[in-house]
Amino acid sequence: MPADKSADTLPGVHELIRARWSPRAFSARDVSSEDLKTILEAARWAASSFNEQPWRFLIARKSDPEAFANMLSLLVPANQAWAKAAPVLMIMVAKRTFSHSGAPNLYAVHDTGQALAHLFLQATTLGLHAHGMAGFDRERARKELNIPDDYDFGAAVALGYLGSPDELPEQQREKELAKRTRKPLSEIVFGASFGEPFAL
Repeated sequence: MPADKSADTLPGVHELIRARWSPRAFSARDVSSEDLKTILEAARWAASSFNEQPWRFLIARKSDPEAFANMLSLLVPANQAWAKAAPVLMIMVAKRTFSHSGAPNLYAVHDTGQALAHLFLQATTLGLHAHGMAGFDRERARKELNIPDDYDFGAAVALGYLGSPDELPEQQREKELAKRTRKPLSEIVFGASFGEPFAL
């Protein structure tokens, strides 16, 4: 990872969190089945309401060209332009009702996001990177991937090893090389009332 991509955090934040980022430049190097299984196992152990584990991962690898081409085609063109280099593509969905009662699970997408965060961090420990994407055709994905009506969409994900930013179109290359930023804590952390400053 380029040294300037490590997050500029307050002291004490774990190096794994500082090292995780979402590249667009991926190499052609394959992700082993063992590493992919480990990454998915980490996601499996995310916390969830009532231990429902509402997440489901649909995965296509370049080693299965037909499945990979189909999943790639579900992405918007701007994402296809760079995600085509990644050796693994995924689409995540979340079961919107509880299995034990059939009641709505209002936290299904939240919990599925936790599983994705676990996946991202485990990938980082193995020297891989993942990039989540909102830009994909949900209607086509539901039909072509046979996703039941009881599931809402999370993110699409590209997973693999870092590639060279030189392979990206200019606009994407600029984003790839830009310094990472986040909003300050004062904008996202409040006291007991929304917008009320919280003293840290």
